Amino acid sequence: MALVVAQEVPTSSSMAVPHGPAGVGEARHRMRSQLRMGGVAESVIDDAVLILSELLSNACKHGRPLGDALAGDGDVRAAWRVDASGRLTVEVTDGGGPTRPAPATPSVTAHGGRGLNIITALADDWGVRDDARGEVTVWVVVHGDVHDPDAGHRRDDFATRVAAPTVGAIPGLDFADAFDDLD
Repeated sequence: MALVVAQEVPTSSSMAVPHGPAGVGEARHRMRSQLRMGGVAESVIDDAVLILSELLSNACKHGRPLGDALAGDGDVRAAWRVDASGRLTVEVTDGGGPTRPAPATPSVTAHGGRGLNIITALADDWGVRDDARGEVTVWVVVHGDVHDPDAGHRRDDFATRVAAPTVGAIPGLDFADAFDDLD
């Protein structure tokens, strides 16, 4: 006879993350563990962890820490929850910054600027919420129903939504020329 013990799995979590790269790994690990225990599909978890990483990176790069701390000395807040209908939402809150979060159109050679485009391609919805203290929260609905059998399957147009311009669209660059000497 097997004894089955019901385990209460948290449907939400919130944690302070150091303003900088140090806490991102811990937040990713905690999210992955909790969502896995909650029975969320691995494909949804993978998307949620990538989204959390992008949001935390943006908060540390473009936002101030919460409260009166100087950059690098304070925290940002990461939170996620699965509501009663199965909707997974991820939020990151920072102390605000000089710019508003908005998708960019980076050049092909740019080393950054694609994070919100990736989030837009992966998520069902996202937005920005300000509060009276100057805090800024970027929220993302990762998936509307993590219990849906198709949850986490990327949309057919995923690659085109985050892709850089085609090589042919870049003046003076002919990709095939690089292989001419290989014949």
